[in-house]
Amino acid sequence: MFQSVRRPDLLVIVLAAAGILMVSMGIRQSFGLFVSPISSSTGMGIAAISFAMAIAQLSWGAAQPVAGALADRFGAGPVLVGGLLLLAAGCALTPFASGTLGLVLSVGLLTAIGSGISGFSVLIGAASQRLPAEARGAASGIINAGGSFGQFVFAPLSQKLIQSVGWMGAMWALALAALATIPLIAKFTGGSAAPVKHADDKGMRHAIGEALSDRSYALLSFGFFTCGFHIAFLVTHLPGEVSLCGLPADVASWSLAIIGLANIAGSLYAGACVTKFRSKSVLAAMYGSRALLIAVYLLLPKTEWTFYIFAAGLGFTWLATVPPTAAIVGKLFGTRYLATLFGIALFAHQIGGFFGAWLGGIALTVQGDYSWMWYADMALAALAALANLPIREAQVTRPARA
Repeated sequence: MFQSVRRPDLLVIVLAAAGILMVSMGIRQSFGLFVSPISSSTGMGIAAISFAMAIAQLSWGAAQPVAGALADRFGAGPVLVGGLLLLAAGCALTPFASGTLGLVLSVGLLTAIGSGISGFSVLIGAASQRLPAEARGAASGIINAGGSFGQFVFAPLSQKLIQSVGWMGAMWALALAALATIPLIAKFTGGSAAPVKHADDKGMRHAIGEALSDRSYALLSFGFFTCGFHIAFLVTHLPGEVSLCGLPADVASWSLAIIGLANIAGSLYAGACVTKFRSKSVLAAMYGSRALLIAVYLLLPKTEWTFYIFAAGLGFTWLATVPPTAAIVGKLFGTRYLATLFGIALFAHQIGGFFGAWLGGIALTVQGDYSWMWYADMALAALAALANLPIREAQVTRPARA
């Protein structure tokens, strides 16, 4: 399945990128576990903390196109170093936040921007420029699986740290993990310089304008908006949903871990699928499956096994949307400014994430549960499945059999 990235030099690039994403995404996707401890320790309400988490979703998305543009112009190395330093600083400063403003600055801005800078757009964009075309689909799946593995590792690890050393100590441990990741950057970049501008390159501004005027890019971004709404709602409020059902906190941490583990398989499978099928069809199937899974979840009794099975089902498509989305952007506009253009699509993803995290907190405060959020999530997933079908994408050509 992944023969195209078996060359040692290509494998080093892909695995180093996956390792960086494992840490940056693993830390970011574990923050929902801190909502209740922060509320109990500081007296901040769930709605206020959810707002900070929602700002984090927006900041993470806003950082993506900026980081992508910087990497496209100056190279990925210094951009990634800056991102991991900001992520570490945000985690280290969060325990000193005594109010909503402090939490917005630390979690909502520093950690989110740092994680965004060291996230998908820079890693997949820079890797695509250094890999042959036949290796890009598989590579994006492996890199994306690194982020999912990070969620599998960091969710239960963060929960154990919270229980053993408190949420403040857990945050400081996450800061150290971010710093320890910096040496991987040299393995990923290999000391490469900034990308060379070719004679037929019309510039970043032209590339952005072309993408923003393209109907297929708009439909793709709408689907990604829905993905962000869905993921941010669950990452932020799944622990609260578990608590409402009268189940222990470990159920939430293991559910998040199962989501990450299942998405490793989903990401690798998605990376393989983009070389065999139209990426828009892969995305439509993923979004449609989410609507069905939520409907089934709402009908089932809320036991810990219900959460685990639900997590496994959703986890298979969790962030497996990234490889086919990046593949479509690359097919439509090429790889020269892939980090920038994919970053803009990720910003749309995180606008959805802002509403998913924020409205979840409002729903709980006003209604006392998340019922209407589940209904909205299900409807948006169905719309996203339909929106991907008209996207302009050529039929995949397969090599003829001998």
